[in-house]
Amino acid sequence: MTFQPESDLTEEEVREHVDSTIADNEVVLFMKGNELMPQCGYSQKALELLQQHRDDYETVDVLDALPEFRAALEDHSGWETIPQTFVDGEFVGGSDVLAELDERGELADELSA
Repeated sequence: MTFQPESDLTEEEVREHVDSTIADNEVVLFMKGNELMPQCGYSQKALELLQQHRDDYETVDVLDALPEFRAALEDHSGWETIPQTFVDGEFVGGSDVLAELDERGELADELSA
């Protein structure tokens, strides 16, 4: 299930969606664009890294309510940047952190937590 935000989402609606998506999914990637059409290179890289190690994960396109998603995600991670990956409710990082974990051979273990 991929969430398709509408441009008229309130900050509270986005916060509730972020909270429930992180709580309800083992692995979730908040990204610019979607699986079929990533809208930035960092989101595409994070998605590719996830796909190498997982068949099941959730993605959320943040573009239609970007300021609201940035604020809501910062509450969970301390980061404003997108993409952001969460595993079992815990913030893992963006594409750079995923790439570092992959280079060290640790990403598969991190994603199977």
